Amino acid sequence: MIKAILTGHSRGLGLGIARALLSQGHAVLGISRSHHAELQHQYDDKLQQISLDLAQPTAIEQLEASGQLQEFIAHATQLLLINNAGLVSPIGPLSAQATADIARSVQLNVAAPLALSAMVTQAIQIHQQLRILHVSSGASQSAYPGWSVYCATKAALDMHARAVQQDQLTNVTICSLAPGIIDTGMQTQIRATDESLFPNKERFVQLKNSNSLSNPDVAGERLVRYLLSPSFGKLAVDDLRAQQ
Repeated sequence: MIKAILTGHSRGLGLGIARALLSQGHAVLGISRSHHAELQHQYDDKLQQISLDLAQPTAIEQLEASGQLQEFIAHATQLLLINNAGLVSPIGPLSAQATADIARSVQLNVAAPLALSAMVTQAIQIHQQLRILHVSSGASQSAYPGWSVYCATKAALDMHARAVQQDQLTNVTICSLAPGIIDTGMQTQIRATDESLFPNKERFVQLKNSNSLSNPDVAGERLVRYLLSPSFGKLAVDDLRAQQ
């Protein structure tokens, strides 16, 4: 039995991933700030949802104490952990970055996925196989003005995957995967940013105007196909666009 733990499942790419998994009959535990009522109605027997803001420093402790995650893991032969939730803010140079926004992004983009990966690894039994997928970004490999926090946090996920792969755990495989540029709320936020804070804004405006952004549902299906493929984990860091 395949079960998936998915963060940020209620919108954007996360919603696309959730739909792809559920449509294939896999059980999903979605962790997000809000529930998705329509998805629950459609897949009530397969979907569990936890309302939790993973950007809060105490969120992981709350999740661990609740026992919900441990209960969900039981009876799975293969477990998937998809660390999808993330923030692009703060956008701008150091002189324009609010310290609270920096802390929130580092908590959600780095601390939460690293802690969840450890928590789930420690909760599984020796006969259970775990696949961990970090949703990374091309920004992990390329620096952009105004994105110092976002680039740094995504690069952290890539290095985490590389180091975990070096641990050679018998029942854990991991990959930090850049999914491409997807038509989500994050892209809307980027296009609404003042150019003085993000000089590359026009590039993303043009991508939208030329219909070059991926559909979240299509991207979600491709990501799930990659995650379930026999070759998953051979590369610690990969780009979904390279698989086309």
